[in-house]
Amino acid sequence: MERRAIVIRGIVQGVGFRPFAYNLAARLCLTGFVKNQTGGVLIEVEGEPRSLERFVAELTDRPPPLAHITHLSWESLAPCGEHQFRIESSEADAASPVFISPDVAVCSECLAEVLDPADRRHGYPFLNCTNCGPRLTIITGAPYDRQHTTMAAFPMCAACRAEYDNPRDRRFHAQPTACAACGPRLQSLDGKGQPVAASDPLAHFAAALLDGKIGALKGLGGYHLVCDARNSRAVAELRRRKHRDEKPFAVMAPDVESVAALCIVGQAGRDLLLSTRCPIVLLRKCSPAFIADEVAPGNPWLGVMLPYTPLHHLLLRAVGGVPLVMTSGNRSDEPIAYRDDEAVEKLAGIADLFLVHNRLIHVRCDDSVMRIVDGIEQPLRRSRGYAPRPISLPFECPQPILAVGGQLKGTFALGRGRQAFLSHHLGDLDHYEAFRAFEQDVTLYQDLFGITPSCLAHDLHPDYATSRYARERAARQGVRLVAVQHHHAHLAACMAEHGLTEPVIGVTFDGSGYGTDGAVWGGEFLVGDYRDFRRAAHLRYVGLPGGDQAVREPWRMAVAHLADAGADYAALKARILPVELRLIDKMLERRFNSPWTSSVGRLFDAVAALAGVRDRVRYEGQAAVELEWLAEETPGDGVYPFDFAEPPNDKAADASLVVDTRPLIRAVAADVGKGVERSVIARRFHSTLVELVSVVCGRIREATGLGAVVLSGGVFLNAIFSREIGARLDADGLRVYRHQLTPPNDGSLSLGQLAVAAAQSS
Repeated sequence: MERRAIVIRGIVQGVGFRPFAYNLAARLCLTGFVKNQTGGVLIEVEGEPRSLERFVAELTDRPPPLAHITHLSWESLAPCGEHQFRIESSEADAASPVFISPDVAVCSECLAEVLDPADRRHGYPFLNCTNCGPRLTIITGAPYDRQHTTMAAFPMCAACRAEYDNPRDRRFHAQPTACAACGPRLQSLDGKGQPVAASDPLAHFAAALLDGKIGALKGLGGYHLVCDARNSRAVAELRRRKHRDEKPFAVMAPDVESVAALCIVGQAGRDLLLSTRCPIVLLRKCSPAFIADEVAPGNPWLGVMLPYTPLHHLLLRAVGGVPLVMTSGNRSDEPIAYRDDEAVEKLAGIADLFLVHNRLIHVRCDDSVMRIVDGIEQPLRRSRGYAPRPISLPFECPQPILAVGGQLKGTFALGRGRQAFLSHHLGDLDHYEAFRAFEQDVTLYQDLFGITPSCLAHDLHPDYATSRYARERAARQGVRLVAVQHHHAHLAACMAEHGLTEPVIGVTFDGSGYGTDGAVWGGEFLVGDYRDFRRAAHLRYVGLPGGDQAVREPWRMAVAHLADAGADYAALKARILPVELRLIDKMLERRFNSPWTSSVGRLFDAVAALAGVRDRVRYEGQAAVELEWLAEETPGDGVYPFDFAEPPNDKAADASLVVDTRPLIRAVAADVGKGVERSVIARRFHSTLVELVSVVCGRIREATGLGAVVLSGGVFLNAIFSREIGARLDADGLRVYRHQLTPPNDGSLSLGQLAVAAAQSS
């Protein structure tokens, strides 16, 4: 007989690990005990050597569904001659850091119960077990026990307590467990937030949706605005009330078969839809007639998700499987509402009625958004179902670090050891409510994971709300402060995802990022690693007339590029007033409110406006997205010319190679003048950028000998661009790395900042 002490760390508390170990030991006739301890689980197990080997193997290879083991080690002990295996009480350490599981979609066993008329939880919308249900959104503090969740307000009934105390039950120590006798309940409210007498609130809500009404549904991490996705009038009215003119809505369908009637799913898409993470998945439409055109106007893609809570499943059944618009419960561009009083205040006038419940949401958490590119999952927004699962770093953090991310698509990251704990998506921190949530959630994460940062990392931009937060906190607490250039953070984030430690070429293309020279960068080829970088090449600078206004009005960027290229404005004169053209001309000439930019995002805008695709946008990136749609179904038809130039002005007077975009702009303008189809122009433009990246990376490889390229920045959300550049660089003999764990956009900045700060601190 032998005895082993096994220490396991990772997401192993609150996920059914102790009953799993208990039942595994019983099956293998082993004795000993299991208990939670600081930061993990301790198991002492005794028996025959072969059974012990199998025990360790199954712990490692087949842990509970929500468990994520980051470390397992064991040592031999003297046998004790015990006769049973037991679950011991957790070590009393209220400050123990716990790896919290993300919120997870309802499991098949719980769903079977809710649909079984003979089960005591039949039709109950809040059942869960250790393998599914709310986690992050209900936790209020550490350690992760019921009294530190919003379920503390619901004492368990005798039946639920018996399950909770039984190590052979899948609800053993399932902190949110409940039933209709003791748990949260639904309630109907009218459009002003007043209670409505409804014997069945869910049926009342479903009937209203089928009658063309707009409802507000309190979900897992916030409120959704809901309507019948087939009803053009209802969807159009939702757009009008929400002030969301053209940005697409997400749709919830009852099952994969229903999604397949709307979109081309594929095996990778099917797996993602059915995963425990259950994100919104961006899929190409195949039968748009099944839903209203107003759901995603003019858009060949549709964001679709499956029901991920019992409440969603019951609602979809109550409406007879009709696909439902399921969009964030907010007014346009505001953070999602998650507190009941806030939801009634902000959604009054949008929602005709509310379906609410009395389980509080403590952490606001949006739905995650994913797409499949080349068969690989690519995050567009990493949130519910993913956060706060840690990402492993390729090296140790020499001190606890907080990286605060950027201004848009906000996230933050906490680093300890080799783990980076990335927050859920926080939205754009231009909004006071979103910034307040950022501050609150930073404090919550620090408490949950037992991390007190002694180093703060932030973006180089001095006016970001996160930069000000970091500077003020560092001054107040006397901790180290690290400013990280925006595109260096992009490069480092992609490197960290893939565990790279060698210097790389970083192709970092986005809309804007504060450069070391004070210009607005966004078309950068970097060479470097976590510690340092060099700007090896970039797009030629042009003016950004009106600053942020140029982002909202792409025609301004068309003027800027045409002026720089010495080309005529003929393509714009039919649509833009002469006085507006003259104004932008003067701004550029006098350098008034027209900072220099090398942005690829703004180059997309310029070409989209030149081609007549979009002069003004209703949501971020709309011009570039619509240019991509045009190019998707068009075969390759050559490329536009581009050149390389000496730095054109003192702002670009560094040693980097400058990509001259003037020949490209002149060629696009010539095609427009000849009446070439917009789709052909869009396709040629995409092909040109692929060629450009290949040529520049080839030159950099020749000069440096580097063989690895990372692709990062919001432009790489463009599927054509990501796919074709990856294939081209791979054919050129370069090793190509793309984002798979975090979005290529600014949602990944905090991870990159953390990696840079850790490397520079060591």
